[in-house]
Amino acid sequence: MLLTIDCGNTNTVFAIWDGVKFIATWRTATEHQRTADQYFVWLSTLMEAQKINANITDVVVATSVPRVVFNLRVLCDRYFRCRPLVVGKPECHLPVEPRIDPGARAGGDRLANVAGAYARHGGDCVIVDFGTATNFDMVAEDGAYVGGIIAPGVNLNLEALHTSTAALPHVDISQPDQVIGTNTIACIQSGIYWGCVSMIEGLVARMRKEAEKPLKVIGTGGLAPLFDQVPGLFDTIEDDLTIFGLTVIFAFNKTLEQQ
Repeated sequence: MLLTIDCGNTNTVFAIWDGVKFIATWRTATEHQRTADQYFVWLSTLMEAQKINANITDVVVATSVPRVVFNLRVLCDRYFRCRPLVVGKPECHLPVEPRIDPGARAGGDRLANVAGAYARHGGDCVIVDFGTATNFDMVAEDGAYVGGIIAPGVNLNLEALHTSTAALPHVDISQPDQVIGTNTIACIQSGIYWGCVSMIEGLVARMRKEAEKPLKVIGTGGLAPLFDQVPGLFDTIEDDLTIFGLTVIFAFNKTLEQQ
């Protein structure tokens, strides 16, 4: 079976793919000092607790945290007897090569999102990924990644307000009942929530204008369902887009090996 690993700045997602569906998905905090042995103890304990008997033979990784790659490679070599396919490395081929500036590199998670979105929805779409940053990724008609936008993430904005001001408290993000807040917490929630909604609407509108064509909008990431409450903001929500995209890239590379 295939183990997919999506390592972001805040969280790392491990998921087991049986060739048709994900049979288990787990999330842990990203810690670059975590050793291969610690990863394995954590993972094997969860598998045992959920009575998952999976023979992991292959691993594919996307990460925006380069320092974790070494220990993930050791994990794969020591416990799964395989070398992981790392998206973004020269040995990892993509179904369609990105069309971005020469010498520029796109994060593995963004490339996985593009592959997953194209496999499920075709091209001419924008992926809005809610993570530590809020990423907007443009997928061309043929499935190529052609660029995007990186904006501060929702929780990053909340944390900045709290740590950079003397009087503003830390609040949980939620959809306010109204735009005009009548107390400090409501004002912060409105600014963060509706500010993010307006940013998405405005940036997507500009991307559509620049592309000169309609674009589907796909939301993904932990906070995507919260913002899906706004009618018309997204065409669809894909909770597992990144890890699904990893399976697409892995299958493409396996096909190339067999040719």
